[in-house]
Amino acid sequence: LPAAEVTFRTAAGEEAIRRIAAEVPEVLVGAGTVLNLEQCDRALAAGAKFIVSPGYNEALVAHCQEKGVLVLPGCVNASDMTRAANAGLEYVKFFPAEQSGGVNGIKALAPVFPKLNFMPTGGVNTKNLMDYLGYDRIFACGGTWMVKKDLIEGEKWDEITRICKDAVKTMLGFELGHVGINCQDAGQAEQTAKALCAIFGFEYKAGNSSDFAGSAVECNKAPGRGAHGHIAIRTNNVDRAIYHLGLQGVKFDESSRKTDAKGRTKAIYLQEELGGFALHLVQK
Repeated sequence: LPAAEVTFRTAAGEEAIRRIAAEVPEVLVGAGTVLNLEQCDRALAAGAKFIVSPGYNEALVAHCQEKGVLVLPGCVNASDMTRAANAGLEYVKFFPAEQSGGVNGIKALAPVFPKLNFMPTGGVNTKNLMDYLGYDRIFACGGTWMVKKDLIEGEKWDEITRICKDAVKTMLGFELGHVGINCQDAGQAEQTAKALCAIFGFEYKAGNSSDFAGSAVECNKAPGRGAHGHIAIRTNNVDRAIYHLGLQGVKFDESSRKTDAKGRTKAIYLQEELGGFALHLVQK
Protein backbone atom coordinates (compact mmCIF):
# COMPACT_ATOMS: atom_id res chain seq x y z
CA LEU A 1 0.00 0.00 0.00
CA PRO A 2 1.98 3.04 -1.20
CA ALA A 3 -0.14 5.61 0.63
CA ALA A 4 -0.50 6.43 4.32
CA GLU A 5 -2.33 8.96 6.44
CA VAL A 6 -0.47 9.70 9.67
CA THR A 7 -2.73 11.35 12.22
CA PHE A 8 -1.85 14.31 14.39
CA ARG A 9 -3.59 12.72 17.38
CA THR A 10 -0.25 12.30 19.14
CA ALA A 11 2.97 14.27 19.29
CA ALA A 12 4.68 11.54 17.28
CA GLY A 13 2.66 12.28 14.15
CA GLU A 14 4.86 15.08 12.85
CA GLU A 15 8.09 13.13 13.31
CA ALA A 16 6.56 10.00 11.75
CA ILE A 17 5.64 11.99 8.64
CA ARG A 18 9.13 13.45 8.47
CA ARG A 19 10.77 10.01 8.67
CA ILE A 20 8.45 8.42 6.12
CA ALA A 21 8.96 11.28 3.67
CA ALA A 22 12.73 11.07 4.05
CA GLU A 23 13.30 7.32 4.33
CA VAL A 24 10.45 5.87 2.23
CA PRO A 25 9.90 8.51 -0.46
CA GLU A 26 7.91 6.11 -2.64
CA VAL A 27 5.07 6.27 -0.09
CA LEU A 28 2.50 9.02 -0.58
CA VAL A 29 2.26 10.28 2.99
CA GLY A 30 -0.33 12.70 4.30
CA ALA A 31 -1.42 14.14 7.62
CA GLY A 32 -4.73 13.28 9.25
CA THR A 33 -6.78 14.73 12.10
CA VAL A 34 -5.47 18.18 11.20
CA LEU A 35 -7.54 20.68 13.18
CA ASN A 36 -5.93 24.05 12.50
CA LEU A 37 -3.54 26.01 10.28
CA GLU A 38 -0.60 25.60 12.65
CA GLN A 39 -0.84 21.81 12.48
CA CYS A 40 -1.27 22.01 8.72
CA ASP A 41 1.90 24.03 8.24
CA ARG A 42 3.88 21.71 10.51
CA ALA A 43 2.64 18.69 8.58
CA LEU A 44 3.54 20.21 5.23
CA ALA A 45 6.97 21.22 6.49
CA ALA A 46 7.51 17.62 7.63
CA GLY A 47 6.74 16.33 4.15
CA ALA A 48 3.00 15.66 4.06
CA LYS A 49 1.60 15.62 0.53
CA PHE A 50 -2.06 15.89 1.50
CA ILE A 51 -4.12 17.07 4.46
CA VAL A 52 -7.11 15.31 6.03
CA SER A 53 -9.39 16.86 8.63
CA PRO A 54 -12.18 15.16 10.62
CA GLY A 55 -14.67 17.95 9.86
CA TYR A 56 -15.13 20.84 7.47
CA ASN A 57 -12.88 23.76 8.43
CA GLU A 58 -13.30 26.64 5.96
CA ALA A 59 -10.06 28.35 7.00
CA LEU A 60 -8.09 25.13 6.64
CA VAL A 61 -9.60 24.37 3.24
CA ALA A 62 -8.81 27.88 1.97
CA HIS A 63 -5.27 27.68 3.38
CA CYS A 64 -4.57 24.40 1.56
CA GLN A 65 -6.07 25.70 -1.67
CA GLU A 66 -3.81 28.75 -1.51
CA LYS A 67 -0.81 26.46 -1.11
CA GLY A 68 -1.95 24.10 -3.87
CA VAL A 69 -2.19 21.17 -1.45
CA LEU A 70 -4.85 18.47 -1.67
CA VAL A 71 -7.19 18.73 1.31
CA LEU A 72 -9.82 16.16 2.28
CA PRO A 73 -12.20 17.69 4.83
CA GLY A 74 -14.63 15.48 6.72
CA CYS A 75 -18.15 15.78 5.30
CA VAL A 76 -21.00 13.53 6.44
CA ASN A 77 -24.03 15.75 5.92
CA ALA A 78 -25.57 17.90 3.21
CA SER A 79 -24.47 21.16 4.84
CA ASP A 80 -20.78 20.24 4.88
CA MET A 81 -20.96 18.79 1.39
CA THR A 82 -22.57 22.01 0.15
CA ARG A 83 -19.63 23.96 1.59
CA ALA A 84 -17.18 21.59 -0.06
CA ALA A 85 -18.92 21.80 -3.43
CA ASN A 86 -19.09 25.60 -3.26
CA ALA A 87 -15.36 25.68 -2.47
CA GLY A 88 -14.67 23.76 -5.67
CA LEU A 89 -13.55 20.56 -3.95
CA GLU A 90 -13.91 17.24 -5.72
CA TYR A 91 -12.69 14.92 -2.95
CA VAL A 92 -13.85 14.73 0.66
CA LYS A 93 -13.57 12.42 3.64
CA PHE A 94 -16.67 10.63 4.94
CA PHE A 95 -16.03 10.12 8.66
CA PRO A 96 -17.01 8.24 10.75
CA ALA A 97 -18.29 6.12 7.89
CA GLU A 98 -20.05 3.21 9.57
CA GLN A 99 -21.59 5.37 12.29
CA SER A 100 -22.84 7.81 9.62
CA GLY A 101 -24.79 5.31 7.57
CA GLY A 102 -22.00 3.49 5.76
CA VAL A 103 -22.07 3.17 1.99
CA ASN A 104 -25.84 3.63 1.95
CA GLY A 105 -25.38 6.99 3.65
CA ILE A 106 -22.94 8.01 0.93
CA LYS A 107 -25.26 6.75 -1.80
CA ALA A 108 -28.12 8.79 -0.37
CA LEU A 109 -26.15 12.05 -0.53
CA ALA A 110 -23.83 11.57 -3.51
CA PRO A 111 -26.42 12.16 -6.27
CA VAL A 112 -27.09 15.65 -4.88
CA PHE A 113 -23.39 16.51 -5.23
CA PRO A 114 -22.35 15.02 -8.60
CA LYS A 115 -18.82 16.46 -8.51
CA LEU A 116 -17.90 15.13 -5.05
CA ASN A 117 -16.05 11.86 -4.53
CA PHE A 118 -15.64 10.22 -1.15
CA MET A 119 -13.01 8.58 1.04
CA PRO A 120 -14.77 6.74 3.87
CA THR A 121 -12.88 6.03 7.09
CA GLY A 122 -14.10 4.83 10.45
CA GLY A 123 -15.32 1.25 10.76
CA VAL A 124 -13.93 0.18 7.40
CA ASN A 125 -12.26 -3.24 7.38
CA THR A 126 -11.42 -6.09 5.04
CA LYS A 127 -14.93 -7.56 5.34
CA ASN A 128 -16.80 -4.43 4.25
CA LEU A 129 -14.08 -2.88 2.08
CA MET A 130 -15.69 -3.84 -1.23
CA ASP A 131 -19.10 -2.65 -0.06
CA TYR A 132 -17.53 0.80 -0.24
CA LEU A 133 -15.11 0.45 -3.16
CA GLY A 134 -17.83 -1.17 -5.25
CA TYR A 135 -19.51 2.25 -5.47
CA ASP A 136 -17.90 4.33 -8.21
CA ARG A 137 -18.15 7.59 -6.25
CA ILE A 138 -15.72 6.24 -3.65
CA PHE A 139 -12.13 6.82 -4.74
CA ALA A 140 -10.33 5.39 -1.70
CA CYS A 141 -10.90 3.88 1.74
CA GLY A 142 -8.90 4.34 4.90
CA GLY A 143 -8.68 2.55 8.19
CA THR A 144 -6.53 1.52 11.12
CA TRP A 145 -7.42 -2.17 10.99
CA MET A 146 -4.19 -2.85 9.08
CA VAL A 147 -1.96 -1.13 11.63
CA LYS A 148 -3.51 -1.79 15.02
CA LYS A 149 -1.80 -0.28 18.04
CA ASP A 150 -0.96 -3.65 19.60
CA LEU A 151 0.67 -4.86 16.38
CA ILE A 152 2.87 -1.77 16.21
CA GLU A 153 3.81 -1.93 19.90
CA GLY A 154 4.57 -5.64 19.53
CA GLU A 155 6.63 -4.94 16.40
CA LYS A 156 4.61 -7.56 14.53
CA TRP A 157 5.64 -6.29 11.12
CA ASP A 158 4.94 -9.59 9.37
CA GLU A 159 1.35 -9.53 10.60
CA ILE A 160 0.89 -5.92 9.49
CA THR A 161 2.29 -6.87 6.08
CA ARG A 162 -0.09 -9.84 5.86
CA ILE A 163 -3.14 -7.71 6.69
CA CYS A 164 -2.13 -5.04 4.18
CA LYS A 165 -1.65 -7.66 1.46
CA ASP A 166 -5.02 -9.16 2.34
CA ALA A 167 -6.65 -5.75 1.96
CA VAL A 168 -5.09 -5.27 -1.48
CA LYS A 169 -6.09 -8.82 -2.47
CA THR A 170 -9.67 -8.11 -1.41
CA MET A 171 -9.71 -4.80 -3.27
CA LEU A 172 -8.50 -6.35 -6.53
CA GLY A 173 -10.53 -9.56 -6.23
CA PHE A 174 -8.73 -11.51 -8.96
CA GLU A 175 -10.52 -14.60 -10.25
CA LEU A 176 -10.58 -16.66 -13.43
CA GLY A 177 -13.00 -15.17 -15.94
CA HIS A 178 -12.74 -17.51 -18.91
CA VAL A 179 -10.30 -19.36 -21.12
CA GLY A 180 -10.10 -18.42 -24.79
CA ILE A 181 -9.25 -21.08 -27.38
CA ASN A 182 -7.84 -20.10 -30.77
CA CYS A 183 -9.80 -22.00 -33.42
CA GLN A 184 -8.93 -22.06 -37.11
CA ASP A 185 -12.29 -20.83 -38.37
CA ALA A 186 -15.93 -20.20 -37.44
CA GLY A 187 -16.89 -23.81 -38.03
CA GLN A 188 -14.31 -25.16 -35.60
CA ALA A 189 -15.25 -22.51 -33.03
CA GLU A 190 -18.92 -23.50 -33.19
CA GLN A 191 -18.10 -27.21 -33.06
CA THR A 192 -15.77 -26.79 -30.08
CA ALA A 193 -18.15 -24.59 -28.11
CA LYS A 194 -21.13 -26.89 -28.71
CA ALA A 195 -19.09 -29.95 -27.74
CA LEU A 196 -18.17 -28.33 -24.42
CA CYS A 197 -21.81 -27.44 -23.85
CA ALA A 198 -22.91 -31.00 -24.56
CA ILE A 199 -20.40 -32.42 -22.11
CA PHE A 200 -20.82 -29.98 -19.23
CA GLY A 201 -24.31 -28.60 -19.75
CA PHE A 202 -23.13 -25.07 -20.51
CA GLU A 203 -25.31 -22.68 -22.49
CA TYR A 204 -24.13 -22.10 -26.05
CA LYS A 205 -23.79 -18.44 -27.04
CA ALA A 206 -22.89 -17.45 -30.60
CA GLY A 207 -21.04 -14.19 -31.18
CA ASN A 208 -19.56 -12.16 -34.01
CA SER A 209 -15.91 -13.04 -33.45
CA SER A 210 -16.24 -15.94 -31.01
CA ASP A 211 -18.66 -18.46 -29.57
CA PHE A 212 -19.00 -19.12 -25.84
CA ALA A 213 -19.58 -22.30 -23.88
CA GLY A 214 -21.36 -20.72 -20.93
CA SER A 215 -19.08 -18.11 -19.43
CA ALA A 216 -16.17 -20.51 -18.98
CA VAL A 217 -14.72 -20.96 -22.47
CA GLU A 218 -14.51 -18.60 -25.43
CA CYS A 219 -13.85 -20.18 -28.82
CA ASN A 220 -12.33 -17.63 -31.20
CA LYS A 221 -13.40 -17.91 -34.84
CA ALA A 222 -9.86 -17.08 -35.97
CA PRO A 223 -6.43 -17.33 -34.34
CA GLY A 224 -6.04 -14.44 -31.92
CA ARG A 225 -3.62 -13.43 -29.20
CA GLY A 226 -1.49 -16.16 -27.71
CA ALA A 227 -0.18 -19.28 -29.41
CA HIS A 228 -2.99 -21.33 -27.88
CA GLY A 229 -5.41 -18.62 -26.83
CA HIS A 230 -5.94 -16.33 -23.89
CA ILE A 231 -6.87 -16.37 -20.22
CA ALA A 232 -9.16 -13.67 -18.86
CA ILE A 233 -8.73 -12.65 -15.22
CA ARG A 234 -11.65 -10.76 -13.73
CA THR A 235 -11.02 -7.98 -11.22
CA ASN A 236 -13.04 -5.53 -9.16
CA ASN A 237 -11.27 -2.58 -10.77
CA VAL A 238 -9.04 -2.85 -13.83
CA ASP A 239 -7.37 0.53 -13.34
CA ARG A 240 -6.43 -0.27 -9.74
CA ALA A 241 -5.17 -3.67 -10.86
CA ILE A 242 -3.00 -2.06 -13.55
CA TYR A 243 -1.47 0.25 -10.94
CA HIS A 244 -0.74 -2.44 -8.36
CA LEU A 245 0.57 -4.97 -10.87
CA GLY A 246 2.70 -2.21 -12.35
CA LEU A 247 4.40 -1.85 -8.98
CA GLN A 248 5.48 -5.48 -9.40
CA GLY A 249 6.95 -4.80 -12.82
CA VAL A 250 4.04 -6.14 -14.88
CA LYS A 251 3.72 -4.33 -18.22
CA PHE A 252 0.60 -3.89 -20.33
CA ASP A 253 -0.15 -3.55 -24.03
CA GLU A 254 -1.70 -0.09 -24.21
CA SER A 255 -3.00 -0.73 -27.72
CA SER A 256 -5.36 -3.34 -26.24
CA ARG A 257 -6.92 -1.05 -23.64
CA LYS A 258 -10.72 -0.77 -23.83
CA THR A 259 -12.57 1.89 -21.85
CA ASP A 260 -16.16 2.73 -20.96
CA ALA A 261 -18.01 6.02 -21.48
CA LYS A 262 -16.42 7.46 -18.32
CA GLY A 263 -12.88 6.60 -19.42
CA ARG A 264 -12.49 3.69 -17.01
CA THR A 265 -10.59 0.69 -18.30
CA LYS A 266 -12.78 -2.33 -19.04
CA ALA A 267 -10.10 -4.67 -20.38
CA ILE A 268 -6.40 -4.74 -21.20
CA TYR A 269 -3.81 -7.36 -22.16
CA LEU A 270 -0.52 -7.95 -20.40
CA GLN A 271 2.56 -7.78 -22.61
CA GLU A 272 3.84 -11.14 -21.40
CA GLU A 273 2.35 -14.48 -22.41
CA LEU A 274 2.47 -17.53 -20.15
CA GLY A 275 2.41 -21.12 -21.37
CA GLY A 276 1.40 -19.99 -24.83
CA PHE A 277 -1.56 -18.02 -23.51
CA ALA A 278 -2.08 -14.28 -23.63
CA LEU A 279 -3.40 -12.79 -20.39
CA HIS A 280 -5.88 -9.99 -20.02
CA LEU A 281 -7.71 -8.26 -17.23
CA VAL A 282 -11.46 -7.70 -17.51
CA GLN A 283 -13.80 -5.67 -15.35
CA LYS A 284 -16.25 -7.66 -13.23
